[in-house]
Amino acid sequence: MNLIQKKLRYYYWLIISFISKNWVSLVISTVLSFFAISFFINSYPSLNSLLLKKKITVGIIGKYSLQNIPLEISSLMSSPLVSYNEKGDLTPILANSWELYNDNKTYRFHIKTNLYWDNGKRFTAKDLNYNFEGIQTKVIDDNTIDFYLNQPLSIFPAYLTKPVIKYPLIGIGGLYQVQNFNLKSKYYVTEINLYPNKKDLAYKTFKFYDNENDLIVAFKKGEITEFQTIKKNLADKFKDWKNVTYQKQTDFSQIMTLFINTQSNILNSKDLRKSLSYSVPDFSDLGVKANGPISPLSWAYDENLKTYQFDKDKARKIITDEISATQSAEINFYTFFDYIGVAERLKLELQDVGFKVNLHILSYIPADFDILLTLWNPPVDPDQYYFWHSTQTNQNITNLKNVKIDKLLEDGRKVTNVTERKQIYTDLQKVIIDEVPAIFLYYPSSYTISRK
Repeated sequence: MNLIQKKLRYYYWLIISFISKNWVSLVISTVLSFFAISFFINSYPSLNSLLLKKKITVGIIGKYSLQNIPLEISSLMSSPLVSYNEKGDLTPILANSWELYNDNKTYRFHIKTNLYWDNGKRFTAKDLNYNFEGIQTKVIDDNTIDFYLNQPLSIFPAYLTKPVIKYPLIGIGGLYQVQNFNLKSKYYVTEINLYPNKKDLAYKTFKFYDNENDLIVAFKKGEITEFQTIKKNLADKFKDWKNVTYQKQTDFSQIMTLFINTQSNILNSKDLRKSLSYSVPDFSDLGVKANGPISPLSWAYDENLKTYQFDKDKARKIITDEISATQSAEINFYTFFDYIGVAERLKLELQDVGFKVNLHILSYIPADFDILLTLWNPPVDPDQYYFWHSTQTNQNITNLKNVKIDKLLEDGRKVTNVTERKQIYTDLQKVIIDEVPAIFLYYPSSYTISRK
């Protein structure tokens, strides 16, 4: 037996002896090491996020479930099939391309390959779970899905701009991933923590509050570092704080709108509805004047759209001509608590021109009203079929019935040529302004209050 063999035998018996004497400790150490490594791997995103220098905690008012989180959050944590670019054109995101078949009644979308959910599982067409009324879907293969429509609908891809999210809050291709979340009563979300997929992004937490007072208290106590509001008087409270940044921007996704019940006893007269338009004061302190139902950022916006200028004398003359001495110019005015300041200003002007105004503050849209003041979120695409078409009894809250408007809305959905659609929606804006089912007041200023 040579020297090498003797050394091997020696170390062999040494190891065997060590194991026999310490096998219990070795087993325990191995098991603990396994769990420690597993814990580190699974917790790495959380640990990593804690080490990030910049952290932002945003306060949001409202109650949300896992199925309806705000777009502000869902757009950070996931991507849609398609999205609008800066010019207002639809571009593919998770989709690679799409085409039309069957007389423009079948849309076929091709999904990009090698896409993965945040949990590491592969994303396929089978994961798409759209539930559109009157539209059938069929998965052709892992990367192809068909949508079957009953009739041509040129704006259908616009319905696919919502971020794709798998329950519970699993995203794909977003700037952030959900680290964890907290629920109240097993339903309402109270907190969502996001960690970034890019190094230069801040760690983000969203906390939810029932009302404005709770939100403000949370900001003052340091529970949150940022919040947004359209209330100038609220934002101005923090304008002079030395450790606070005060930012103002215009929100062109919303319009403060005075909806008019076109079938009410008094406002079924188009001229009387116009008298309301002439009575609207200047709201430039609250936002940018809106000239119609379509945003100036849209490709379909009509720059030459006529507007009603503030003219009390003209408003009074219309009221005098339209309402006899035996009639009452009484109108029921409804709004929500958040907009009471705007409503009070409108009430004063309407009373000054001859209307008797009964102002009501509610937490829901009433079934019957004369005028209703609220923030309206028009769709990005100029198609507004659901809001103005006479058949849409649920969302056409103005009860508008106009054959020309119906026809324009229908044509706008059928035509795919952008130039032709633009002309259709130019005509639509003119007719709506003339018919006055609503008065589009302003695009609100939005204020972001954040700690430095």
